[in-house]
Amino acid sequence: MIKAVLIDDEPLARSMVAEYLESYPQITVVAECNDGFEGVKAIMQHQPDLIFLDIQMPKINGFEMLEIIDKQPAVIFTTAFDDQAIRAFEQHAVDYLLKPISKARFDQAVAKFLDTRQLTTDRENTRKLIDDISHTPGQLERIVVKTGTKIKIIPTASIIYLEADDDYVKIHTDEGTFLKNRTMTSFEEQLDSGQFIRVHRSFIVKIDHIVRLEPHEKDSHIAVLSNGKKVNVSKNGYTRLKQLLGM
Repeated sequence: MIKAVLIDDEPLARSMVAEYLESYPQITVVAECNDGFEGVKAIMQHQPDLIFLDIQMPKINGFEMLEIIDKQPAVIFTTAFDDQAIRAFEQHAVDYLLKPISKARFDQAVAKFLDTRQLTTDRENTRKLIDDISHTPGQLERIVVKTGTKIKIIPTASIIYLEADDDYVKIHTDEGTFLKNRTMTSFEEQLDSGQFIRVHRSFIVKIDHIVRLEPHEKDSHIAVLSNGKKVNVSKNGYTRLKQLLGM
């Protein structure tokens, strides 16, 4: 038996998908979720084989939800996105259903999922899509992390600095430190360059939290932050800081 979870804030859209799935007795809907918070809990509880996932939802969107799932199931996106976003799905060969969803297109997507030879490739393509989205230039306004079974939304305004930690990034805030499985480069590309600066390969600092700069070893400095922490500033990082601050 194949377990499926429906995650969409539109009850009508969920009921339509559930109705279409009645044609597939081998697929059982084990949960219906109204938002990404409920979706994460349902995925952890039921370990589904397949999820139908809306992108634009309250609280956290579909991409943010996928980022914090340790083991992603197969995904069929349901979306009302524009042509440009649809091209991104097609570029990565990730299956999607454009609302309003037709039965013929739905059957095509499910048939693709049921082709088990395609399943591993589909999951890899979804991971590539999420990775590409995380590298899209823009001003990141919040970061969604999972701590145990809880989901935390961190406004970028509350960040003091970010620190590289192997495959993760430590996000240091007034409330504590949180881990995110993303790269420093992706954060550097998406954070507001007028507020955040990469001062070292291992550190991105919120500029208004820099209290002072102290000389360190040859061609390097230390930045003392508002919380008392000290972070390394490389030669290139120091040059960028001087340019930004007009020093």
